[in-house]
Amino acid sequence: MLKVSKFGGSSLATAEQVRRVCDIITADPKRRLIVVSAPGKRHSQDIKVTDLLIAAASERLAGKLGASECAEAIERYRSIVSELGLPTKSADPIASDLTERLESSTADADLYMDTMKAGGEDNCARLIAEVLQARDVEAHYVNPKDAGLLLSDEPGNAQVLPEAYGRLRSLQERPGITIFPGFFGYSKQGNVVTFSRGGSDITGAILAGAVRAAVYENFTDVDSVFAANPSIVKQPAPIAELTYREMRELSYAGFSVFHDEALEPVYRAQVPVNIKNTNNPEAAGTLIVPNRTSSEIPIVGIAAMDSVCCIYLSKYLMNREIGFGRRLLQILEAEDISFEHVPSGIDNMSVIIREESLTLDKEKRVIEQIRQTLAPEDIYVERGLSLVMVVGEGMRHTIGIAARATGALAGASVNIEMINQGSNEVSMMFGIKSKDMETAVQALYAEFFD
Repeated sequence: MLKVSKFGGSSLATAEQVRRVCDIITADPKRRLIVVSAPGKRHSQDIKVTDLLIAAASERLAGKLGASECAEAIERYRSIVSELGLPTKSADPIASDLTERLESSTADADLYMDTMKAGGEDNCARLIAEVLQARDVEAHYVNPKDAGLLLSDEPGNAQVLPEAYGRLRSLQERPGITIFPGFFGYSKQGNVVTFSRGGSDITGAILAGAVRAAVYENFTDVDSVFAANPSIVKQPAPIAELTYREMRELSYAGFSVFHDEALEPVYRAQVPVNIKNTNNPEAAGTLIVPNRTSSEIPIVGIAAMDSVCCIYLSKYLMNREIGFGRRLLQILEAEDISFEHVPSGIDNMSVIIREESLTLDKEKRVIEQIRQTLAPEDIYVERGLSLVMVVGEGMRHTIGIAARATGALAGASVNIEMINQGSNEVSMMFGIKSKDMETAVQALYAEFFD
């Protein structure tokens, strides 16, 4: 059986971490398809290699050189090569590649930026393959283009094309260990395009789905997924097992341990995901599965998303006006704005949007267009909101979850602006003022876990 194992940036930030990663890879002969990120932060004040490359590209696009930022990224690799005891010349191809990317054409700014961003993962994959080869392990770097990872032509937000899965399936036939760079692929036009930030998780999930892996191991810097954000709740409980749907809800609402878009490929193929710690690989971690065996647990986690806003509008007999909701959402679509939730009543509707999507200029145009097109009696935008999610598939079988949640918020003096629960009852969403977010999470965690 084949395992796909992905290692994040924190797992590859230093030579010591690279050695640990190689130890983990060689400890299990089933780990034959490895996905790597670019080197991450070595400490809290450090800069990720990808951020250095983005800074270099931004300088170049602004008409400057970008050479110092690129040189700093190259130095990160040289340092890792030196500390690993590899020949100094091993860093020369990396330096040449990153310099060539920096000096490439900037005619298409988006494609140029993606070419630069992809350099972190691409060169890290080549380096990991060389480190394993130095250990007399049969390991091979593979370029996503040669492997057949075809993506949509959407720089910075590419999506996998269906035909890519058939092409990638042959990776399971390759001899030895295959090292695959995360985060990017190629469009049909042959251009480098990247997923959204953190997209190495997506790459690993696509490969796991394509080869029907026994498990997709996602190595990061924590022992497991926790029931709440450790920066808000002190020593939150680890989650041993949760479903794809639960993980999707938690990732969407702020759990950064796993990219929320990475679940679809493994969900479609029904490949279990194991979140594990590079620094403690023997720990069981968190298993993400189609169905949870511990179904008697009603709530698995409390998540929160900050910086959202709400467009509120009301109109008498709104529910009798055919096409009202469609026309409202078309106005948002015309401004390239996606929505998060649409709680509604018979005479009112709220559209929840991420604040970054609704700039003040867009807000002015959207409000004016809504007034002209839908003629609401009242309309306003409320900013400074947060969404707090109570997540768990066991809610549908448990009486009184809503009462307990609202009671906990009331006891903590947190005013609820809105409530929304999906028909599948996997999550319950509360809209609150951002100033109350941490208090709300702590109150809900105390109610359901303490």
